[in-house]
Amino acid sequence: MDKLKNKVAIVTGAGSGIGRAVAIAYARQGANVVVSDINETGGNETIELIKKENGKATFFKADTSKPEDNEALVNFAVREFGRLDVACNNAGIGGELNLTGDYSLESWKQVQDINLNGVFYGCKYQLKAMEANGGGVIVNMASIHGMVAAPQSSAYTSTKHGVVGLTKNIGAEYGAKNIRCNAVGPGYINTPLIEKNLSPEVIEVLKQKHPMGRLGEPEEVAELVVFLSTDQSSFITGAYFLIDGGYTAV
Repeated sequence: MDKLKNKVAIVTGAGSGIGRAVAIAYARQGANVVVSDINETGGNETIELIKKENGKATFFKADTSKPEDNEALVNFAVREFGRLDVACNNAGIGGELNLTGDYSLESWKQVQDINLNGVFYGCKYQLKAMEANGGGVIVNMASIHGMVAAPQSSAYTSTKHGVVGLTKNIGAEYGAKNIRCNAVGPGYINTPLIEKNLSPEVIEVLKQKHPMGRLGEPEEVAELVVFLSTDQSSFITGAYFLIDGGYTAV
């Protein structure tokens, strides 16, 4: 369990759900993990879970929609651990449910600022730190909706398509600099984001949209993220990997 031994990793949105599972998985592989979230309570809970397994982690509160917070997060990681090797840009929100013509400008801007601009800001400063190292790996959290529509969620769909495009560009631009960048596209995953925003009836309908007949688990997504973050995927960059229980196959 040392595929990331002595590596330094950042995970945003790590206070719950997929981000928490990724942070724990990174720590299990030997990484020094900087857990980041706007939710300080959730972030510190993740830290405690990592430390219970004798992992190494520290918390940094950051709002990914703010460029200065992303820069401060990267600077913190480098200051604390001397370098940055891996980053998983996971923070995101769903936004309101509405037809595109009725979608509020406020919600549109909020979703864009967190889901797309926030990933760009993270990558911007992470890339600089990784260039200074002579290499690194970035994994951006997209969605199945980086490929297919999510009716009444035009802001979410557009940002996740944008994350896929941004990832491809970074892969093409930085491959020669020994920096890899890939995106992950989860289906509907059993996380607080789902539980808090959708009724049990809607969740049951979503389960049936996946040929496997269930939602995914955060730990399943984390396993893919870990693979893409290690040398096991050393010839993979600029790619987009679905982990969706067959959702997009039909």
